[in-house]
Amino acid sequence: MDGDALRRIAQALERIAPAPMPAPDFDAAPGFVWHVGPDRLEPVERINRVAIDLLVGIDRARDTLLENTRRFAAGNAANNALLWGARGMGKSSLVKAVHGAVAREAPDLRLIELQREDLPSVGRLLNHLRGSANRFLLFCDDLSFSHDDQHYKSLKAVLDGGIEGRPENVVFYATSNRRHLMPRDMIENERSSAISPSEAVEEKVSLSDRFGLWLGFHPCSQDEYLAMIDGYCAAHGLTLQGDDLRAQAIEWQATRGARSGRVAWQFFVDLAGRHGIALS
Repeated sequence: MDGDALRRIAQALERIAPAPMPAPDFDAAPGFVWHVGPDRLEPVERINRVAIDLLVGIDRARDTLLENTRRFAAGNAANNALLWGARGMGKSSLVKAVHGAVAREAPDLRLIELQREDLPSVGRLLNHLRGSANRFLLFCDDLSFSHDDQHYKSLKAVLDGGIEGRPENVVFYATSNRRHLMPRDMIENERSSAISPSEAVEEKVSLSDRFGLWLGFHPCSQDEYLAMIDGYCAAHGLTLQGDDLRAQAIEWQATRGARSGRVAWQFFVDLAGRHGIALS
């Protein structure tokens, strides 16, 4: 093949290739969502979150994550964090609330959401963040892996950093219902059927060990559930007789068959709607 033909092929490939991502304007918004195909950081001008004072029953996790984030925002050493445990107990709400609280003190702190399906592109994302004057909380919600899922290998670029190292202006927070990021029955099945049981799932299970902070979330008590609802009512100026509110709240969680921060919020949304209150 002659040189002209090769040149035409190269030019054709350049025309169909996606344009490189422009330099991000991190002053455009407090948060961003990372998308691929083509790569882009979509600004989020108003992050969907609740005030940190309204998160009840998770005091230890709240204080630990808040302190870790303040250290990071100040340029000091900080750990990656895995928030794991009961569903609906405020794991992702806590990450967003902590960012909001610390960003008031450190306006250069940005929250970037990364979908689990986009983990293979995380190296490209880190290249855009590396060297920026801003500091970034890289957030992946509902992180988990199946037995044939290879995405966990990409996550090591964030947690361990490889040969380049993780950018000093990036810390990674993830939430999961699973402490080891994969189902327990899958762990036991692979151990029982593998030639080397002790090594069968070691690589995947050890991934969670790479998080410096493990923050556990557990089902709330009835008193904590009711305290959450009281907090929402007080914050939105809704006043009801105590016994009446308690009876309604308990009936609501009984019909749902669960008690959690999410159920408390869903009850309050219904309550506010019945009383003509709009929630912004």
